[in-house]
Amino acid sequence: MTRRLLITLVALTSALPAAEHKVKATPETLAWGYYWAGAKPILTVQSGDVVEIQTVSGNPATLEAAGLPANLIQSELRKIYAEVPKESKGPGGHLLTGPIAIAGAQPGDVLEVRIREIRLDVPYAYNSTGRNGFLADVFPQGITKIIPLDRQKMIGHFGPGIDLPLHPFFGSMGIAPPESAGKVNSAPPGIHAGNLDNKELVAGTTLFIPVHAAGALFEVGDGHAGQGNGEVDITAMETSLTGVFQFIVHHDMHLKWPRAETPTHYITMGLDPDLTQAARLCALETIDFLVNEKHLTREDAYALTSVAIDLSITQLVDGTRGVHAMIPKSLFGTKP
Repeated sequence: MTRRLLITLVALTSALPAAEHKVKATPETLAWGYYWAGAKPILTVQSGDVVEIQTVSGNPATLEAAGLPANLIQSELRKIYAEVPKESKGPGGHLLTGPIAIAGAQPGDVLEVRIREIRLDVPYAYNSTGRNGFLADVFPQGITKIIPLDRQKMIGHFGPGIDLPLHPFFGSMGIAPPESAGKVNSAPPGIHAGNLDNKELVAGTTLFIPVHAAGALFEVGDGHAGQGNGEVDITAMETSLTGVFQFIVHHDMHLKWPRAETPTHYITMGLDPDLTQAARLCALETIDFLVNEKHLTREDAYALTSVAIDLSITQLVDGTRGVHAMIPKSLFGTKP
């Protein structure tokens, strides 16, 4: 084979679209309330592949009791509640689609999750207070509020005169924790990512997760039409979403905690049951990023974090507090 022909074949191969896969939310594709290294994959894809994944949200009985017309409840959601046996459920409450294995991913690698598209599947969202809300001592009663969504105008009608802009994102995107952790509750986020509840992770952004089990085992769910930082009553505008994701395995990249990237910012994260410790971890992750990726001294990285980078409370609930830092790319001369 001539060198010119070889170069031509390589160019043509790289131009081919990634393989496409579609996963529907069914009792057979559901991981109810857990992330687990021992879970059997529902699908195995190659690094670089693109997968469309349907997710569902809500309890049909609770939604109807809150006043949602029965005909608006998805048949997929009713089927899941009717057919998933109790013994297959995990310790958490999230309805997660997956897991999806990415061939070649091994502990020590990093899984890059490119969020290419997010679609609102239903014309409503809901917000439910609960006993684990940040102000549960003040609001002990559980109340579910239905929020109609205008998917054309991308507005949620919260109440008279209060319309909310919609920014759909998945509250939970994660992979298997280390095998030694067993089947972990889907509520607290961690080194496996999971229930990050980071409203910045909309379509067009990327999440980087350190891999802890063979195949990574990606799961997704907890769809949100929008959320305020803190998520104080324990839920956002919960809704059913379909997402399109591209998965890329990095063997030469190593992380301790999840990170993310938007068109305008890098995002570092700190997660801990104690809010102060979560903020400390986030600040240290930010400094490490600035030292390792932008080649600042640790002293300059510490100073830059103080003068130019915002640390925000991601969430105050779910047993683990989250803090994330928004690092503007413009600091380094990068234009969006």
